[in-house]
Amino acid sequence: MSTSAKLRLAAVILFVGIALGAFGAHGLKDVLEKTGRLDNWETGTFYHLLHGVAIFVIVLSGKRALGFYWFLAGIMLFSGSLYVLALTDISKLGAITPLGGVSFLVGWSRWIFARKHDDVPPSS
Repeated sequence: MSTSAKLRLAAVILFVGIALGAFGAHGLKDVLEKTGRLDNWETGTFYHLLHGVAIFVIVLSGKRALGFYWFLAGIMLFSGSLYVLALTDISKLGAITPLGGVSFLVGWSRWIFARKHDDVPPSS
């Protein structure tokens, strides 16, 4: 995937995260409070936006995809499962959420344990 495509994807991820946060806070707040799932929605949104920004930083820094795909998977699995859980109240979806958390941890580990050559932007 090109750098331009990755930047666009990061922008889309952040756009969707902001839209879902606003939708949860305004359009769904009453429903989510009644079902007791507002915290799930807010947690999903927080991690979605946090890792969306991390993806943006990765792409802008020119690092070799350190964590990029892991963070993307984490957003889909962790935040995605929390969004669906909050909307459907299907508690079995909670089993998927930790897989997303592990994806986030692997992504951050890629940064923590990066070798020296991983810090050099790829040559053109």
